[in-house]
Amino acid sequence: MSLFELFIIAVGLSMDAFAVSVCKGLSTSYVRPLNMLCAGLWFGLFQALMPLIGYLLGVNFSLFIQSVDHWIAFILLSLIGANMIREAVSSKEECEVADIGSSYAFKVMLPLAVATSIDALAVGVSFAFLAVDIIPAICFIGVCTFILSAAGVKIGSVFGNRFEKKAEIAGGIILILMGLKILLEHLGVISF
Repeated sequence: MSLFELFIIAVGLSMDAFAVSVCKGLSTSYVRPLNMLCAGLWFGLFQALMPLIGYLLGVNFSLFIQSVDHWIAFILLSLIGANMIREAVSSKEECEVADIGSSYAFKVMLPLAVATSIDALAVGVSFAFLAVDIIPAICFIGVCTFILSAAGVKIGSVFGNRFEKKAEIAGGIILILMGLKILLEHLGVISF
């Protein structure tokens, strides 16, 4: 596999994490470098870890993983998106300040990182078929995702500061639609 092909795969795998990072930036009133670092590390590490796990599992479990990955991503993204919408329409004024730290908490970031990297598990299985040198490949994917995710938080913040609650609602809707897109693609209803 060439470096260019690996780059295309890395960027493709990073797009879900980038979109979720933009949503995280939308819901954060003031983005700190630590927020960008947190999102980059969570998404970058999981995007590197999942292909490694897929590679190690190999072909034995590929049919099972491919048959449920879209349902897992759909459920996680929909729940997280619905929660973002619920928080945006709640009447609590202190949420704006309190959510800055908690929106990057373990209990929030772990399901997001899993949901956005579940497809990378199947890619790891395909790497086993192609005899890809896995260590450089997962490092490349992880670094690419880290950079795009950290940038996504900042990009989302620029737009989020202007629109506040509407932006958080939009972020929730985007997550739900992304989960629905993943589900419909894997069910063969749509193709992009």
